[in-house]
Amino acid sequence: MLKQALHQSHYLHQQDWSAITSRARIGIASRKVWSWRPVVSMATSYHEDVVLATRAVRLASRLCQSVQRGLLKQETQTKADKSPVTVADYGSQALVSWSLAREYPSGSFSMVAEEDSEDLRTEEGAPVLERITQLVNETIASDATLDVAPLSKEDVLEAIDRGNSEGGSNGRHWVLDPIDGTRGFVRGDQYAIALGLLDNGKVVAGVLGCPNLPMESIANGVPASSNEPVGCLFSASLGAGATVESLDGSVKPKPVHVSSVEDTTAATFCESYESAHSMQDLTANIAGVLGVKAPPVRIDSQAKYGAMARGDAVIYLRFPHKGYREKIWDHAAGAIVITEAGGEVFDAAGEPLDFSRGRWLDLETGIIATNKKLKPVVLSAVQKCLKEQKPSAKH
Repeated sequence: MLKQALHQSHYLHQQDWSAITSRARIGIASRKVWSWRPVVSMATSYHEDVVLATRAVRLASRLCQSVQRGLLKQETQTKADKSPVTVADYGSQALVSWSLAREYPSGSFSMVAEEDSEDLRTEEGAPVLERITQLVNETIASDATLDVAPLSKEDVLEAIDRGNSEGGSNGRHWVLDPIDGTRGFVRGDQYAIALGLLDNGKVVAGVLGCPNLPMESIANGVPASSNEPVGCLFSASLGAGATVESLDGSVKPKPVHVSSVEDTTAATFCESYESAHSMQDLTANIAGVLGVKAPPVRIDSQAKYGAMARGDAVIYLRFPHKGYREKIWDHAAGAIVITEAGGEVFDAAGEPLDFSRGRWLDLETGIIATNKKLKPVVLSAVQKCLKEQKPSAKH
């Protein structure tokens, strides 16, 4: 991404969780830096991981919002100029990595993420690195709970490069997409900071920061008079359900659940905003077989997963064009938000997504999500329409 932009301008054993939570609350209440370190849970609770992930995603969201505001104010800015989104992408990854890694013993932190610092270490990358470092430090300084020395350029580079893990089926690995939905970001539309946690190849926790997604449902559009804030944060962990709260903290977490609609003619479906990201002719055919009457809800990024988790849509369909290979950071956080909200996420063979194979998702054609009751009929329609497609449509 940077090259294009430059050319164009374990852990300790399980301990007393109540004491840990109390210390975390004290740290927040006194507005001091958290001094505790997370403990690996031998049980199924990943609550403390969600606490850390939420803090990291909020920091990254703040940086991204700052960059997007500046981008939209520049009337001469063209969508082809990727420099601002590049800065935000790297800055978001640096902040999430830094925020998480400081809570773990040295050498124990692992993250699978989209970016690396190779281009930033070149002479032509120096101005971009300078801007990223400035934004990262401004964002950290804006958080009164953080009392730390400014990060150096090397600190930022090291933070970015902590995302070089290959993941896999062993151990714990954070999975990050620092800005999911770059085209939406540039348009001033939907994007997400998507952070998931793998434990032995299974997604066990996830947080989605969606700075431009209203708290109010987008199923039928948001009334101009709505008093609900804009900016959502979805979180989920294994066995604990899924919640949504406002990104700014003004609306506390509340449980979400996927739609309970059982009649496909009354269902709505969501898909990618950009036609280049999914075969919209195929999804239209599937919707036709299902008898879906409502127009599709088209939005960028994993914000779709969040919107569906709270019932804004009933079915999610994603069928990339031939040759595209799915990355785990494009779906990890969103998938657990959906499943913990009572839904299912699966491929065209009806199998759940497998995040244990490294940085890529190797699956059967597409990605589908819906509620449990509709899964059989939706899967049947998907398979019927895929058979009618030309063989080149599959990958």
